[in-house]
Amino acid sequence: MTTPEVNLKSSDKSLEAMRHFSEQYAKRTGTYFCSESSVTAVVIEGLAKHKDELGAPLCPCRHYDDKVAEVNAAFWNCPCVPMRERKECHCMLFLTEDNDFVGDKQEISMETIKEARDSMG
Repeated sequence: MTTPEVNLKSSDKSLEAMRHFSEQYAKRTGTYFCSESSVTAVVIEGLAKHKDELGAPLCPCRHYDDKVAEVNAAFWNCPCVPMRERKECHCMLFLTEDNDFVGDKQEISMETIKEARDSMG
């Protein structure tokens, strides 16, 4: 008898969709990714995983008692209300130029994301 495999990773389709969204949103809002690319990669992976599991890119950097209820409320679906209203990204995915951790990139490759994901286990 084999143990069922738990999918801890997002699908490539969702990962690519979230990568593309993140790049376009950063460019549209004049924000940048974190100077440490692994932070960006982990957040995009989390968004993609939630998109697969919940049907929406719920913020992966918060704790929720009921993820489905949170998706339906839409407040923390990326881009979340604080990001849309004040350019405040709790996940450090979209950073303004005055942030101590801001990088100079608005793009990230699938290879970089997958390397970070694979290094996490």
